[in-house]
Amino acid sequence: MAHTAFPGTTDRRIDALLALLADNAMIVISGAKIAREIGVTRLTVWRWIQQLRALGVRVKGHPRTGYQIEEVPDILAPTLLHRRLHPGPLGKRIHHFFKIDSTNSVAMTLGERGEPHGTLIVAEEQTAGRGRAGHTWHSEKTNGIYMTVLLRPAISPQQAPLITLVAGLAVREAILEQTGLAPDLRWPNDLLFGRKKFCGILTEMNAEPDQIHFVAVGIGINVNHDRIPENLSAIATSLRIETHREQSRIEIVARLLRHLDSYYNLFVDKGSEAIVARFTEVSSYARGKRVRIETATENYTGTTEGLEPGGLLRVRRDDGRVLPVIAGTLSEAD
Repeated sequence: MAHTAFPGTTDRRIDALLALLADNAMIVISGAKIAREIGVTRLTVWRWIQQLRALGVRVKGHPRTGYQIEEVPDILAPTLLHRRLHPGPLGKRIHHFFKIDSTNSVAMTLGERGEPHGTLIVAEEQTAGRGRAGHTWHSEKTNGIYMTVLLRPAISPQQAPLITLVAGLAVREAILEQTGLAPDLRWPNDLLFGRKKFCGILTEMNAEPDQIHFVAVGIGINVNHDRIPENLSAIATSLRIETHREQSRIEIVARLLRHLDSYYNLFVDKGSEAIVARFTEVSSYARGKRVRIETATENYTGTTEGLEPGGLLRVRRDDGRVLPVIAGTLSEAD
């Protein structure tokens, strides 16, 4: 079945060009041969090579002989990604963009068009990345992972908050596997090293009161940023800053999708209990943490007292009342 065309989707032939260069790393391939193999003119090849260079792909141009790639590019192009993915529904279909406003916006539109469960939308750069509660997400070109997975779970809308926890657990496992560092989970949707955030999750859904049509799980990860903008440096970090080396985005996405598949299946098969138990186990925020909650109507402090079966966080407020956090921004209280 052909992909639903979406404005701005990466041309399949650019994907083929990347795969061809990657398969022949360190070998000089003539522009004429590339043009022939992927079915475009030599001028188009030249233009696309310029585009890839702008994304940091190191392609050497040899006058009269052709092009040579110095290392396999860490571009999240469908062919390169598919080679690393485990079989399964997640990532079977991939919509790749060099630049898009927001992968979640695309996912919501594709969901309405009937795209299947597990479709992945991924971008090298976002111009309007969104975070929770209307925050923007700083999306630096090719340094981060900006992706959305479309899910079609047979659960009630009341259980939807658990999908965010499922995604957070999957990211945590992927990062631990990739770097050896265990991130903390700040309920409901942030991953941290210490007090600094490197990943945010934004789950949006299309549903009726008693039925979910689909869920778009947006995941933004700071991967290879070697510095964080000054206004964010006290609260944000990246995997490169924490590990002192560059990380493969392709590897992280492949690991992430594998863990997301297994946590998602655990949730669908066994219900919320296993997810809540696991989240409570690995998050320092789940129990006994002094926190500050800011909502549209009030700000208060209290101590966390575990998660409810539906995934909401219970907080014992300083006035003694124990209530779940329905909405609001959570931070560690000083």
